[in-house]
Parts: sequence; structure tokens; C-alpha cells
Amino acid sequence: MTDGIAWLAEPRSIAFGGYGVTLARGLGMEVLAARIAASAQWSERTVEPVGELTGDGLVEELDSEYGDAWDGIGLRLGVSGEWTFAVAYGGWFGEFRNDPAISEGGADVFLLEYEEENGKPVPPTFHYHRDGRTVCSFNLHLDDSWGNGQVAGDPELVDKVTELLSTEGLPDEERAHREVHRTTLGVLERQFGLTLPRAMVLKAPLPAVLLADQSMAL
Repeated sequence: MTDGIAWLAEPRSIAFGGYGVTLARGLGMEVLAARIAASAQWSERTVEPVGELTGDGLVEELDSEYGDAWDGIGLRLGVSGEWTFAVAYGGWFGEFRNDPAISEGGADVFLLEYEEENGKPVPPTFHYHRDGRTVCSFNLHLDDSWGNGQVAGDPELVDKVTELLSTEGLPDEERAHREVHRTTLGVLERQFGLTLPRAMVLKAPLPAVLLADQSMAL
């Protein structure tokens, strides 16, 4: 029995603002952190280790370093079974490209993001990159509120995920977004074997890094 990922649909499941989670198979923590930093789209960022911290500890570190946690970006990193994971803190929203290059070299990388406090509203999103290619992606509300609400990617995988969603009665415009969100995460965890250790993420000290903006250091 594992924690799966459906718990991410709970309100403020990891921190205020939403969640930014990367799950990887075939990459170590240092490589994953470096690849996330390399996907920054507005500035060059470097990885600066700051020891082992809880989520609250990393937010305090961001506050101390930048004056406001929202002005910096940090990651907490860990390994659980076959998965390496990275959880984002601070002002990570919209700062990184959805870049399939993060999975180059035969890795499987899953990106899960939700800007929970964004009033536009932006739905939670899922992207699966494999060996430098995007093979499956969709918004987890399965609606057209932010781009196309349909599953996209490799046809065989799209058909399989669409079939699993249909078995759960989705899409369904009458169902509450949070229920749809939780159900779609459940489909993904079963299809791809995704899991994120809840107690470890919420309570345990984990290796933490700042993704320092080099333009601010000039």
C-alpha cells in the first residue's frame, strides 16, 4: 500500500498556493534538481544546497534569503522506491518551461502543477515526458477553462488514459472541480504507478536547494 498522489487534490495539500511536484524514474536527486533549474524560462538559475529542511524550514530559508518567500524558489528532494521527487516552494508559479528535455537519456518524468490560489482560474495540469518527448498531458479538470481539456500525446496512451477516465464517468461538467481533480489523480497513480510519500513530504527534513536567479546576483 502506497500513498499514491490523489492526496494532492486536498486543499493546500502541501503549502499555500498550490503544488508543484516532479516525479522521475531514471534520474537522481542532483540531476533532477539541475534539470529543473535548467528549465527556468525567464532567467538562468543555479542549484544551491541549504541542508535538510522541512517544508516550513525551506519557506523560512526563502524568507531569510529574499525577504519574502514568494521572491525566491526552492525545492525539497527525496527518493521513494523507484521514484525521485522534487517539491517546489516559494514563487515557482509560471517560472519554468514545460520542457520534455527534462527526461532526456531514457528517463520518465511526470510534472504535476496546481496554482490553487490563482483566480483566473488555472486548472491543475499533468505532463508525462519520456526520453525527451511528451507522451501524455492534459488539464486535470478536463474542461476548456485553460486551453484544450482533452488528453493529448501518443495515441495508444491517450486512448488508454481516456478509457480509464471514461470508466470513472469523466469528463463530467456537472461534477465539482475538486472531485474531478482527485479522481483524475487517482487514474494517473494507477495507470503509471505514481506515488508521493505524504508523511515524508509534509513532516520529514529532506535535502533542500534554492534555485538562485543569477541575474539578481549581478
